[in-house]
Amino acid sequence: MMNLGLALNWRLPHPRIYGGDFFTADSISAFATAFIDPGPISDHWTYDIPLDRDGIRRTHLDRDRGFGMILSHAFAKRRREAADLLYKGGGIIVCRLRPRGEVLELVSPDGPHERIDRYSFLPTLSLVDRQHQLAFPANARFSPRRGRDVIPVDTDDPFVDYLREFAGRINYSAVYQDILDTPIDQFATVLGRNRVGDVVALSLPFGEGRLVFLPAVDGVPPAREAEVLVEAVEQMVSRPEFIAPPDWISGYSLPGEDKLADELRSLIERRDRLVAKVEEVQAHLEQVAKYKRILYTTGRFTLVPGVRDAFRTLGFTIEDSSYDAVIRSPEGDAIVAVAAADSGPVDVHSYRRLLDWVDRARTAGTGPDKGILVVNAATGLDPKRRKTQFTPEVLRGCKSQGFCLITTYSLYKLIAVAVGSTDKQQRAGVRKKIMECDGEFRG
Repeated sequence: MMNLGLALNWRLPHPRIYGGDFFTADSISAFATAFIDPGPISDHWTYDIPLDRDGIRRTHLDRDRGFGMILSHAFAKRRREAADLLYKGGGIIVCRLRPRGEVLELVSPDGPHERIDRYSFLPTLSLVDRQHQLAFPANARFSPRRGRDVIPVDTDDPFVDYLREFAGRINYSAVYQDILDTPIDQFATVLGRNRVGDVVALSLPFGEGRLVFLPAVDGVPPAREAEVLVEAVEQMVSRPEFIAPPDWISGYSLPGEDKLADELRSLIERRDRLVAKVEEVQAHLEQVAKYKRILYTTGRFTLVPGVRDAFRTLGFTIEDSSYDAVIRSPEGDAIVAVAAADSGPVDVHSYRRLLDWVDRARTAGTGPDKGILVVNAATGLDPKRRKTQFTPEVLRGCKSQGFCLITTYSLYKLIAVAVGSTDKQQRAGVRKKIMECDGEFRG
């Protein structure tokens, strides 16, 4: 059985993976794949070299008995090996995504200072398109951020299966960012993000090779993790080469290739038309279904806009105001207050709020002097099973002032008829009934 890879500082018990220490193991380029956990690398200086006053760890090459030079040469050696594996061998390096960690400054009395960190073994990569440039690792940030909210990206990259396999057990400690905000999707394959869009898993192309960053997992047997990684690597290497084919290759076609290409183009066109139709129907569905939210929401930023949409569908004009809504129509105008309660009926405080609004409008002579109180109570229950959604005091107050008291369920039933009808006279009759209602609306 052919040996697949070398695991450095990463315990992956598998018959096809050799294990070793970052500084002492065999050459990276002697294998097809390298699995590297950079986390322990910085331990070689963080425990032995104290922080200077400016918070930087430094070692002076002229008096540290060769400590700094050994580190410098070791990183340079691993960097050349990694470059050979990726660029010359077309291999894969799988690296755990860790924070960049503590930096060590190598102070030379004769030349420029060198800074090393956990990722100083990575080779350089420069990719350019017409508008952007990716300079790696110079512009890369491995920013500390912890979480378990890993969302695999919908791509056919085999390493996405690693994220899916260990869903719920992934605990990332860093996210990948670019100093210049280079759109990483232009140059690489994003494998996973967190809920706010940070990159937590990534695949970078190095010629025909790949550098893959994956978050760490918790509570997963190392042998199982090794199996999943080996499977992903085998799927990756069984694919066509990573390098993009040249333009002239289109002149070399094989029997049946043109027919398959035409069929593929036809299928893609049909798929695109179907996707566009799905989006169109989905938009119409969302437009219709939005009225349902008045049956179960309670917040100002959900229920109030839903009530406004409902009155707008009935033919009312919604006027900008500081109230929940001001509605106008040929049948009359009104100030609308919206009240909700998760459990129990809506109490008299909501009525008094509407009464205050209408009284101010009456006193100022600006109108309207009609009030409508829309209530949505006991939202956890099916609307058909809800008992009275307002207290007797609310009903008496609305009757005494000539206000319309209407539940969101009653309003929804009006909307259900209006959405399915184009009868303008019918909507005008509904508006008139609402404006003439004193007390509880029954329709």
